[in-house]
Amino acid sequence: MSLEISTFDNSQESQWESFCESCINSTFLHSRSFLNYHGERFKDVSLFIKDSKDIIALIPLAVSPADSSVIVSHPGITFGGIIHSGKLRGPKMIEAIKLISHFLNRQGFRELIYKAPPQIYSLSPSQDDIFALHSLGAQRFRTDLSSTIDLTQPFELSERRRRGLKKASKLIDLSSDDDYLDELWEVIRENLARKHSVKPVHSLDELLQLKKKFPHQIFIRVGLVEGKVEGGMVFFGTPRVWHAQYIAASLKGYENCVLDSVTFHAIQDAQEAKIHYFDFGISNDPSKNNELNEGLFKFKSEFGSGAIVYEHYRLKLGNE
Repeated sequence: MSLEISTFDNSQESQWESFCESCINSTFLHSRSFLNYHGERFKDVSLFIKDSKDIIALIPLAVSPADSSVIVSHPGITFGGIIHSGKLRGPKMIEAIKLISHFLNRQGFRELIYKAPPQIYSLSPSQDDIFALHSLGAQRFRTDLSSTIDLTQPFELSERRRRGLKKASKLIDLSSDDDYLDELWEVIRENLARKHSVKPVHSLDELLQLKKKFPHQIFIRVGLVEGKVEGGMVFFGTPRVWHAQYIAASLKGYENCVLDSVTFHAIQDAQEAKIHYFDFGISNDPSKNNELNEGLFKFKSEFGSGAIVYEHYRLKLGNE
């Protein structure tokens, strides 16, 4: 039997959620519970891929806010791509992406932006989509560099990070109490405004809403000086990866090496939780032609991290 494409609608939310939980490369970011928090911000065009009427894959999609002729997987999440149960391999993945391309082209779209799921998030090797995109003429137009520690292998802190950790240990109290999220958010907001003149991707209300939906996947680690939060991290966690969605410190936090202590102990917590990867997130700035923030990258590297990439592809639709 050949593959078929069908559109997702809200009446199929339970089917989406049930299948998503069974996939080898899904995270809570791909659930409707997460995607729906965006409300009307994006026009959803998500699809199911079926074989003999059985769902074997899905792809979260929405219209690009910048160009209504472009479809993105997905503009509201770090990475999207085809989420599947392991049954889309080799030629079947090529067939699936061909079908998606022609289907979207018939809907009037001219281009698909595909943000491929990094391999560290997958339960088993699943980069057939990258091969299929290349086979169909897609162009990689953006590569983000993320710093990641493989927690199953030995890694070593730099001398500077060890000095910072020693200094912080005398001054810092650590906590994972969610009640500190409001204080941490103010540090994050001020840090982004001071360093980059930007706001956080999420509002505090949005993060609190997501935290309520995903109490075990979204969590924090903070460092306090004299009882006040002066730095910390917001994590988006999956079964294999702790991803640092936000990392920030106040000026006082930097003076007292708060992030050295928070980061080191968060890494230890991830190891104890049997997490495979600790992902610091990207160090390049898409608003500056993807320029690498070398200072930020060095800070992350000094905890013993290596590098992975988050890849973005552009596929012209309907031309295969």
